[in-house]
Amino acid sequence: MTDRLVVNADLGDHLINRNIYGHFSEHLGRCIYGGLWVGPESDIPNTRGMRNDVVQALRDIDIPVLRWPGGCFADEYHWMDGIGPREQRPTMVNTHWGGVTEDNAFGTHEFFDLCDQLGCQPYVCGNVGSGTVQEMSQWVEYCTMDGVSPMSKLRAENGREEPWSLTYWGVGNENWGCGGHMRPEYYADLYRRYATYCRNYGENVLYKVACGANSENYEWTRVLMERTANQMQGLSLHYYTRVGDKALSNSATEFGEAEWLAIVRNTYQIETLLQRHGAIMDVYDPEKLVGLLVDEWGTWYQVEPGTNPGFLYQQNSLRDAIVAALHLNAFNNHCDRVQMANIAQTVNVLQAMVLTEGDQMVLTPSYHVFEMFKVHQNATLLPISLECSRYGPKEGDGSPMPAINVSASRDDAGCVHISLCNVDPNNDAALQIDLRGMAASEVSARILTADHMQAHNTFAAPEAVRPEALEGVTLADDGLQLVLPRMSVVVLEVA
Repeated sequence: MTDRLVVNADLGDHLINRNIYGHFSEHLGRCIYGGLWVGPESDIPNTRGMRNDVVQALRDIDIPVLRWPGGCFADEYHWMDGIGPREQRPTMVNTHWGGVTEDNAFGTHEFFDLCDQLGCQPYVCGNVGSGTVQEMSQWVEYCTMDGVSPMSKLRAENGREEPWSLTYWGVGNENWGCGGHMRPEYYADLYRRYATYCRNYGENVLYKVACGANSENYEWTRVLMERTANQMQGLSLHYYTRVGDKALSNSATEFGEAEWLAIVRNTYQIETLLQRHGAIMDVYDPEKLVGLLVDEWGTWYQVEPGTNPGFLYQQNSLRDAIVAALHLNAFNNHCDRVQMANIAQTVNVLQAMVLTEGDQMVLTPSYHVFEMFKVHQNATLLPISLECSRYGPKEGDGSPMPAINVSASRDDAGCVHISLCNVDPNNDAALQIDLRGMAASEVSARILTADHMQAHNTFAAPEAVRPEALEGVTLADDGLQLVLPRMSVVVLEVA
């Protein structure tokens, strides 16, 4: 069977917001401490305490936005503990993640410095669960006030005269769970109250993000949209991909096709979530003025053997690259509503881009997907039509899924990029691509795959899974033809 994809290269109404390729860094395990921050006195090469190798790796994938300080940590974080001379900052116990004591060496000034070094936008999540309205209001003032005020004076005393540019502001995190176990009606009222005092100072205008639903909690979305749609610019959504069956292995690297299938099936669920939450938002916001921000997503497995269970340190295999590609294609295809997404998490936690150990660093398969897909950032989404074979059981629970997944875009130079994923671990796919509205003259392709589904990069073998050129893509008058190898991610560039 030859699968067929139609790409309408001369159409398209919506831009793919580059913030869809965003990231998330929480005070969790070794994400911040040891992952991003080692301190200025460290022997590991750093710039004002930030690891040079990690910063450069993230710059290489054009990181657009970074969310901080959490996560569950955000609703127990009191920002004034993280300013001033580091040796004078109070310590705190991270009760959510491992019960470790932190010295608050990485705080507001360090975070904005990190974003400057990365060349990305900051996304700060404020404390609703255990913080006060005054505390949140003063944090906004401290960061963005361009005139004379108590908080701008305090900021100057701590070494920063000028305000920072700050757009994205989260009013709480997971307030249905670790952020206070609230009912949506109660949180909606709290949001209206807290957001009122998150003010715009000078020319800095906040994009306020309300805490949205967990997975398929559609009632939460309905209540928030009904009660607060006119007071927010964004609504979050969290979804983690898990095996979901206790009879199956939940290891990041020791699994078989049953676990592969379960993860692929549960990843495809993001399409349903985007459609259904989006449909509810359309009722209250038909002009799509409120963005949907999937500001936590990714795989969640058992931690690596011998590591702190509260640190959520897991390996990252070719299977996770497939997960990343499926998510990013989905976000691209729903970019009329999805305005940001933040994979969890940037370094050493869950579906990380980078793993570190001392002065060593390794790039994960998921990192390579972000590098390959960065061509979609701020490009125009192209309408597509796909007819393809299916993957999955024909009997028992669940129906077969599309074996091929895709999104396509056109950049400002007129180049078309097509990102493809073959989720079938057993069968290659012969694919015919019809390019409508474009006279193509050249094509190039890159592929990310391996010879077994558990393949992953380690400090001893850091390039076991890496992108390579894909040969055999042919260009003819009627479009493109290629064989899409089994369990692979491919990006085509057509000019």
